[in-house]
Amino acid sequence: MSKSLLKLALLSSVALTTWGAQAQAQDGTDWLAKERFQVRVRAIGVLADGDGHVDGTALDTDVGDAITPEVDLTYFFTKNIAAELIAATAQHEVSAGSNDLGETWILPPTLTLQYHFTPDQAFSPYVGAGVNYSLFYGEDSGTGFTDLNVDNGFGLAVQAGFDYWLNDHWGINVDAKYIDLNVDASVNDGGLIAHDVDIDPFIIGAGVSYRF
Repeated sequence: MSKSLLKLALLSSVALTTWGAQAQAQDGTDWLAKERFQVRVRAIGVLADGDGHVDGTALDTDVGDAITPEVDLTYFFTKNIAAELIAATAQHEVSAGSNDLGETWILPPTLTLQYHFTPDQAFSPYVGAGVNYSLFYGEDSGTGFTDLNVDNGFGLAVQAGFDYWLNDHWGINVDAKYIDLNVDASVNDGGLIAHDVDIDPFIIGAGVSYRF
């Protein structure tokens, strides 16, 4: 899976770079002289679904919500078209019925291609879509359980948000994402397994934008 994702990322990077260069030429504007980079720092709430079922039992799974800081970098290919990469990590509780299976950390790098409707205005809304690859690490089993393991997962992401620019460089950002993400989880060295747990988080955030 990791080799396939690496190939996909490399191909996407080449395609986006080529497409961006063509768009610049068609636009006729020297975008190298413009603010093409944007950095945001947000506080985000990761609102997970977590619906699933433990095989061979009547237990339904659940994944707790989390609040964490997040940083993202956006690069503008043209005035309206940009790509955003986010970096954040959060710890979530995992349960089955009333049983606390433990906690796990998630690192969910997400790359989206965005369209910014009014980048020259103070109020600048945008929409985007892209891919996510979530890595789970630092699993800590709950009392009475051992070897909590959550498999890494690949999913699709959509987003909508806006920047409100206070001046040429600084602004306020509000952003919402949804990630379609299903994973497998197990405890007791595979003695209890839940297939296709719907993590499916909504990620709601607000913070500060800086463009340069």
